[in-house]
Amino acid sequence: MASHSSGGRNGRRPRGGGSRRRGGGNRSYQSAPSRAPVKKSLLQRIMDLFSGGGKPAARPVRPEPVRSNNGAAQQPQQQPTARPSRKPESVEVTTPRLYVGNLSFDATESDLFELFNGVGAVQNAEVVTYRHNQRSKGFAFVQMLTVDEAKRAVEELHDKEFLGRKLVVSGAKSSEHHSAN
Repeated sequence: MASHSSGGRNGRRPRGGGSRRRGGGNRSYQSAPSRAPVKKSLLQRIMDLFSGGGKPAARPVRPEPVRSNNGAAQQPQQQPTARPSRKPESVEVTTPRLYVGNLSFDATESDLFELFNGVGAVQNAEVVTYRHNQRSKGFAFVQMLTVDEAKRAVEELHDKEFLGRKLVVSGAKSSEHHSAN
C-alpha cells in the first residue's frame, strides 16, 4: 500500500531549492532569510569591546517642538555655542624664563635662539613637543641670561610676526603660580 504525500518521494519534504515556497511568487519580492548569528573570533570580540560592539552610536536627543497659542508646532531656535576667545594671560616677568606662544609649528629651537639672541643673551630655548610624534605643540620656553634682558625681549618681541604668526611673549609661570591655579 502506497501512501501518497505532497512532500515528494519517501514522504520527505524537499530540501533547499524546492519549487514550493511559503508566500509563493517571485523570489525578488521575498525578504532575506534570517541567518543564525556568526560566531566571532576572540580578536573580533576584543575589537567590538573597544569600538562599541558594532552598535550604532546613540543619536542626540532633539528637543520637543514648542507649541504656540494656536497649537502649531514650532522648532526651538538653537543658537551655536561659540567659545569666547581667550586673551593670552600676560604674566609679569620676574624670572629670566619666558613663555613664547602662538609659535609656528615649523619653528625650531635654533630659530628661537637666533631670534632672542638679537635682544639679549639666551641660555636655553626649548620647543614643547608631543611625546609620541615629536611634533611641536605651538609654544616654547626661552631662558634669558638676566631678568632685564627677559623684560626687554617681551617688550620687543611680543606681537612680532615670526614665521607667519604673531608671537605671544610673556613671563613664564613659576611652579608655585601654576600649582595655585
